[in-house]
Amino acid sequence: MTKQTIVESFAELSHPDVLEEFDRASLEELVAKYETPFMVLDLSEVEYQYKSLKAALPGVKLFYALKSLSHPELVKRLKMLGSFFDLATIGEIDLVESLGIRGEQCIHTHPIKKDKEIKRSLEFGCNRMVVDNIEELKKFIPYAGQVELIIRVSFRSKQAVVDLSRKFGCALEELPLMTDMAKQHGIDVVGLSFHVGSQSLSPMTQANAIRSSAAAMKTMNSVNWKFLDIGGSFPVSYQEAVLPIDDFCIPIMEALSELPEGIEVFAEPGRFISGPAMIEVVSIVGKAKRSAKTWYYLDDGVYGGFSGQMFDHANYPLAPLKPFDATGEFLPSVLAGPTCDSIDVVAEDIELPEMEIGDILIGKRMGAYTIVSATEFNNYPKPKVVVVEDIFDPDTESL
Repeated sequence: MTKQTIVESFAELSHPDVLEEFDRASLEELVAKYETPFMVLDLSEVEYQYKSLKAALPGVKLFYALKSLSHPELVKRLKMLGSFFDLATIGEIDLVESLGIRGEQCIHTHPIKKDKEIKRSLEFGCNRMVVDNIEELKKFIPYAGQVELIIRVSFRSKQAVVDLSRKFGCALEELPLMTDMAKQHGIDVVGLSFHVGSQSLSPMTQANAIRSSAAAMKTMNSVNWKFLDIGGSFPVSYQEAVLPIDDFCIPIMEALSELPEGIEVFAEPGRFISGPAMIEVVSIVGKAKRSAKTWYYLDDGVYGGFSGQMFDHANYPLAPLKPFDATGEFLPSVLAGPTCDSIDVVAEDIELPEMEIGDILIGKRMGAYTIVSATEFNNYPKPKVVVVEDIFDPDTESL
């Protein structure tokens, strides 16, 4: 993070736009009320992101990817908005079921499942499941007539920050073998799915994957195709600029117009909805000079709320809460987490204004793949989550 980035990042905090509605005074109220570190989940931002994507993808059913952030208050807000849900584990089934969500409102997208996971999904009432290979298809022979299978196809993307097709998906050439085997055993194959990767910076890989899927459906016209699941990949801005969601979805909608008649389209947004909806508030708890740099020790780091830096390749915007002179001196600095592990460094080789123990830093756009992958290494507890409807009306607090 450069001096310029720090200056621009702090400038954003000088008016109400952190989570669109946060301002410095309101953040100071939260700091006075809650001990750091804590995360702030803004449900109004969840709603804004959901409605923005819904408007950019008219006619597409949005299945929120629970793995990005599964806080119950977020799930309840999306349920209220009419969202569907993308789930992949028994734990996620248990969560949505406890919140009154029905199986027919969900799709089970994990391509590899234990038999007990298949049974649990069917017991829940979710019979749309994803497979991506012959061995997985064989697991469904005992459930012929009970399931509707969607075959996941691999489309690799160099434009995505996280290439999910490296781990899952079959080649298009394998589709005839899989659909023939399913037919022999009375298993209904009803759709195709793909995921070109998380945080995709270009929509063209997704558009091209749609066109390839459409061509395969038209060629294999003996299959009763019902669905195309175009996955996630819708990006949010961290340090880099990304296309506005309306512009990002234009090529995708153009490609969807080429699908065979009657195909229902699903998408699996996670990051786009949850990412901008949460910030983290941390304190400087230590300060030391080491090798001509000032080391600032925070009360959370990469084993906690900043875990997405390790697992999700994210680089979150950070800014001090207190005002500072942008024309003043900036010093070579390091932001380190609290644990005893030397890998626990949030930002290195950056320039920051002089700060003191007790000063507050704000990490922004920290909703996706952060608290869900946080650990309790060194017995540090995970950051608590404060849920707000807007910054002036704290609603609930949850660990």
